[in-house]
Amino acid sequence: MTKRAVLIPGEGVGPQVTAAACRVLEAAGADIAWEVHQAGAETFVRHKTPVLAETIEAIRSCGVALKGPLTTPGPSGPYRSPGVQMRAPLGLYAQLRRARAWPGVASVAPKADLVVIRALTEDLSAGVEFPAGSDQARAVIEVARSSGLQLSPDAAIGLKPISAEAARRLARFAFEYATLLGRRKVTVVHKGTVQRFTDGLFLEAAREVAASYPGVEFDARLVDAVCAALVRSPSSFDVLLAPALYGDIVSDVAAAVTGGLGLCAGGNFGSGPAVFEAAHGTVPHRAGRDSADPIAMVLTAAMLAEHLGMVGPAERVRRAVGAVLAESRVGTPDLCEGRACRMVGTQEMTDAVIEHLLL
Repeated sequence: MTKRAVLIPGEGVGPQVTAAACRVLEAAGADIAWEVHQAGAETFVRHKTPVLAETIEAIRSCGVALKGPLTTPGPSGPYRSPGVQMRAPLGLYAQLRRARAWPGVASVAPKADLVVIRALTEDLSAGVEFPAGSDQARAVIEVARSSGLQLSPDAAIGLKPISAEAARRLARFAFEYATLLGRRKVTVVHKGTVQRFTDGLFLEAAREVAASYPGVEFDARLVDAVCAALVRSPSSFDVLLAPALYGDIVSDVAAAVTGGLGLCAGGNFGSGPAVFEAAHGTVPHRAGRDSADPIAMVLTAAMLAEHLGMVGPAERVRRAVGAVLAESRVGTPDLCEGRACRMVGTQEMTDAVIEHLLL
């Protein structure tokens, strides 16, 4: 049965790697009708918004989207991250990134298989920021002073909201995922020793939810200790649950110690639609050069197919990717670093995966 899905090709290497992912899914037997929508910088130039309302409606209608990387402007840019702008209208509150070691790819821990689940709606991702000198920044500074805290009058201000209900909702997502996939442990990443009320609330909410899942081990670690342990012994972790900022950092560390961002799949989930995206960015220096690594997006597409109930095609894609990496016969520039493989481009790397699918 054909399933509908939105495809946002993205920017930079996005069009190359999303096209590769669609080719691989088709070869694996995933019957998906793609509805293509654009987003990002060019969309902003044309329409004064990086994400059109019709794109949001299409994702709601289809229930799922595969999104290529999109340009995120710097601090003085004209718009916020397009990915961030999609979250609220689509009800996305949990981001999941999987970083696993693959045979044939250098890794600190050859058996590591890590999942990082981070918040999308609160913490610093909420985007409650006020520029230095603004009335809002001055108001917060005055409140701080009334509490005995001395903040510089020229400080820019960013707030870190964390609510019990949102933290419990995210924790339930993490423990449900761990239970469904047979994962052994959920580690809560926090800095409650310093952020006593915000991180402290996040930790307590997670501990409360954990009590309802006795079959999953509960653990809690300080964020700095987690990063150090990921470098030394990543296999000691399984599922890591974190507020937005810590989760973003921890997921990149997890990717680095298992082979790199070019192998890291991801998705954003909520009460309704799901939006799947690889962990890497637009990689502008590889745009249009047929040298981008498509594997992260291919694995992300497999995650999307599985979400749509196409378990067989998804598993075939993962097996084919594993076979290509284990052979070490070909690889894109990032994969050939430190390996005796022939360097190829995006298209040929995709062909290699498809060749294994057709065996």
